[in-house]
Amino acid sequence: MNEAHLSPLGKAVTYQAEYAPDLLFPIPRASKREEIGIPGTPPFMGVDIWNAYELSWLNLRGKPQVALATFLIPADSPNIIESKSFKLYLNSFNQTRLADETELLARLVHDLSAAAGKPVSVDLMLPDRFGSQRITTLEGYCIDNLDIEVDTYQPAPELLHCEAQPPIEETLSSNLLKSNCLVTGQPDWASVQIRYFGAPINRESLLKYLISFRNHNEFHEQCVERIFMDILRQCRPLRLAVYARYTRRGGLDINPWRSNYSTPLPSNQRTARQ
Repeated sequence: MNEAHLSPLGKAVTYQAEYAPDLLFPIPRASKREEIGIPGTPPFMGVDIWNAYELSWLNLRGKPQVALATFLIPADSPNIIESKSFKLYLNSFNQTRLADETELLARLVHDLSAAAGKPVSVDLMLPDRFGSQRITTLEGYCIDNLDIEVDTYQPAPELLHCEAQPPIEETLSSNLLKSNCLVTGQPDWASVQIRYFGAPINRESLLKYLISFRNHNEFHEQCVERIFMDILRQCRPLRLAVYARYTRRGGLDINPWRSNYSTPLPSNQRTARQ
């Protein structure tokens, strides 16, 4: 079983500029989910939305081609893919000659699906679509301006509490989520959105809870699942969706989404920090 400390993270590596699918390093989701207290069948569905901004290859005449790419990795896949290995894999196309983007797409789908253990969806955005890129903010009421005192910087679900009032439906957001890489300890920055239907979540308690991740070491996907489970256990909403947009590293951003009810995928428009 692959473990995070065995990945390329935090290690000096030789960059390969020709196609090398064996660079991908899958890490099973199961062990971390057990730690979080997620049962064998998670109480959510979802997807990890990856965006790649540094994708290039050569056509058959040796001329460089470029594209942006979006990858949808299902949350019920057995594995996540460690991000540095993902970056190294994408870089291995830099000096690889391919017939066209169709061949590139086929290789990406095959290799990433094999690593994740479930079919991965891939969309390539060629330069003629670059102009469609837009900057947005997460929907919902931003709770960041609340005047609170904070002294807890490790996840503390006991901070969360709800009001003894009838159920409401609302969407809250924050730009103050920060955690650290599980292996290197480098900071990971994100905006997060909480959609729910249930007893009103006390907003001050939610903001304190989100800030409590500030010194916590965990991968993006794991942080979002921890947030989902803590809110579900502490506040017991009837419906809940958690979505985070992380800033990019190595030309990649990772945006996990988890929900316990049927709803369309969230928008993949990037935020100002992405």
